[in-house]
Amino acid sequence: MPEPGTTAVVIVLPDAAPLLDAAWRIDPSLVRRGVPAHVSLLYPFVPESALTGQDEEGVRSLAASLPAADLVLEEVVTASGFVAVTVPGLQPIVDAFHARWPGVRPYGGRFGARPSAHVTVAMGADGPTVATRVRAVLGSLLPLRTRAAAVQLVVLTEGGWRSRFTAPLGVPDRP
Repeated sequence: MPEPGTTAVVIVLPDAAPLLDAAWRIDPSLVRRGVPAHVSLLYPFVPESALTGQDEEGVRSLAASLPAADLVLEEVVTASGFVAVTVPGLQPIVDAFHARWPGVRPYGGRFGARPSAHVTVAMGADGPTVATRVRAVLGSLLPLRTRAAAVQLVVLTEGGWRSRFTAPLGVPDRP
């Protein structure tokens, strides 16, 4: 489990909330309540105590240089208690953030050097029956169309994850 002060760079996808809601209805323990449907670009990112203005400006600048994206979510993947929906349309943005911060290992290296862009729907789906049920319900909700319009830098606090700032995709900062 991450500790307070952990940060991440994410793209929140509110239109994908029904996917998490569906898994929650099967088993509430599968879903991290209070964490919206999102794609992680960099997790964990720089610890909050080491975060600099240069890091924040780098996130804003890179987001501004990348276009917003219309997305179609349609493929469910499962692996050892984990159920997700892939978001291939965001892979170029994920790759751009990884290239900008090559020293940040996605998920601490647990899923390899280049994990696929995805929305985590359920974690801890022990046994094939639960994962199969979640997968079937998700299949009935897909394809799902949504738009990625902004990047958020979030930080874990004692009270949960909170947004430190939001940076629009494809919109340069103006003085």
